[in-house]
Amino acid sequence: MNTILLAVLLVAGIGLIAGVGLSVASVVMAVPTDETADAIREVLPGANCGACGFSGCDGYAAALSGGQTAQTNLCAPGGNDAAKAIAAILGVEAGEIKPMAAVVHCNGTTENSKQKLTYQGVQSCVMAAQLFGGQKECVYGCLGYGDCVRACPYDAISICDGVARVNPLACKACRACISACPKHLIELLPLYETRAAVLCKNHNKGAFTRKECTAGCIGCMKCTKVCEFDAIRVENNTAHVDYDKCTGCGKCAAQCPVGAIHLLTLAKESGAQAG
Repeated sequence: MNTILLAVLLVAGIGLIAGVGLSVASVVMAVPTDETADAIREVLPGANCGACGFSGCDGYAAALSGGQTAQTNLCAPGGNDAAKAIAAILGVEAGEIKPMAAVVHCNGTTENSKQKLTYQGVQSCVMAAQLFGGQKECVYGCLGYGDCVRACPYDAISICDGVARVNPLACKACRACISACPKHLIELLPLYETRAAVLCKNHNKGAFTRKECTAGCIGCMKCTKVCEFDAIRVENNTAHVDYDKCTGCGKCAAQCPVGAIHLLTLAKESGAQAG
């Protein structure tokens, strides 16, 4: 009995000494907190997406507090509300954030695109792309295995008929999907504005593209001839839109013989891509 009591007292004593030691160390070795950085961190969304160019929300807050950057409008997920809140904390003028949303530049659905093999490996676009560029004849198209879906912290992307599609109102322009896509098919377009978008990144000549996908751009240049604003050009056999010049008139989309150009309205009312 005495042995048991002695063991209990010994363990309790060790615990007491360790507790006191940790308490003293926490005071002596305490790292001073940056109240400004903490306040900024509170108004950031916490996505840690890195769209601001820093390691995450903590990194951006520390950079603002430490004077490494004065740009209060780098947090796309936080939007203008976060920019204004940060500016109020720092006592500076808030920079404006133009609302953007991601668009997947591919329309190679299961109906439009041809398959060259049956892929039975890991359901990952990165992994599938290692095998002859993927299961589709078009090596530039969306593989549809959802790497972007899993990367999106806002549940804004889904796979529809073999191609990734973005819900623009759920999208926060964090760029996580852009980094996740091995085919580099995703980019940001202005939200709430109508723009022409070429849903194709195939760089093959027209004859080869037609054999691979019925909706692929064939580089015919008809779109460039009807555009009155010099907003569209053909480079490397594929049409590209200058969104700063595009007015959304729709003439290029109407002229496209394969339907590769879509007039997208990332509309506030519908919350969907309209083509």
